[in-house]
Amino acid sequence: MFEGFQHKTISVDGVAISCVVGGEGAPVLLLHGYPQCKALWARVAPLLSERLTVVCADLRGYGASGKPKCLEDCSNYSFRAMAADQIGLMRALGFSRFHVIGHDRGGRTAHRMALDYPDAVLSLCVMDIVPTYTMFMKVDRVLSGAYWHWYFLSLPAPFPERLIGNDPDFFFETCLVGWGAAKISDFAPDMIDAYRAAWRNPDMIHGSCSDYRAAASIDLQHDAEDIAVRIACPTLVFFGAEGLMARLFDIPTEWAKHCSRMETASLPGGHFFIDQFPVETASALQSFLVRHDE
Repeated sequence: MFEGFQHKTISVDGVAISCVVGGEGAPVLLLHGYPQCKALWARVAPLLSERLTVVCADLRGYGASGKPKCLEDCSNYSFRAMAADQIGLMRALGFSRFHVIGHDRGGRTAHRMALDYPDAVLSLCVMDIVPTYTMFMKVDRVLSGAYWHWYFLSLPAPFPERLIGNDPDFFFETCLVGWGAAKISDFAPDMIDAYRAAWRNPDMIHGSCSDYRAAASIDLQHDAEDIAVRIACPTLVFFGAEGLMARLFDIPTEWAKHCSRMETASLPGGHFFIDQFPVETASALQSFLVRHDE
């Protein structure tokens, strides 16, 4: 997996951030979502690296990155903290400005990064999400039923951790199939093995729950403070046309409220369309990045 890429672990303010780096050209940072890890990009990154310097990183709490104990106010698992991790990583690699692409939680981290570090972000791609603030403020019985895990995972520790830890494969694979309009067989064997190895770690279970606890608290505060701020850089809103998110929201309309220079793309898959259509995903991303390279 990631043949030809360098594997690195860099300490950022005391938190180890794991990544792989490969290719040449303009730098682009790829961030995974829940319940995955950087292995998400194993089929996409080599294609992008033909023209770009590609960095795939694990978010704090996930994969091989550090998994600190959650603070009482959850601030160390906020998207602001996660964005700062990745800014520190890219600076340590020598990149002060770069493109950023994020799926799911990685997309929320990338959104916060574009708000907090606009001078660092050349372009932004958010994949199969609407803004976090929208997710909480437009809840009805259909949305809460579909995205029940947002509320379960944010319950106080150790309740969700103990239930998930009893059979992590069953829990997380149910998530993959339930949200994604996908089957387990849609995931490449080596990638699903990497996901399983990551989510079987009790510290990952705690870190990912902490991520959702932060989203339901301090992240909402941060987003409310910036609700009127529009992202200035070119932004690609990319989603699975058959996924839950596309059925529940008009995704482009929601992002148009927050972006000044927005484009859209979609593929006929669900939430995990990157796993289902890696070649097509890479092609769409490369087209966007090439057009907005400085």
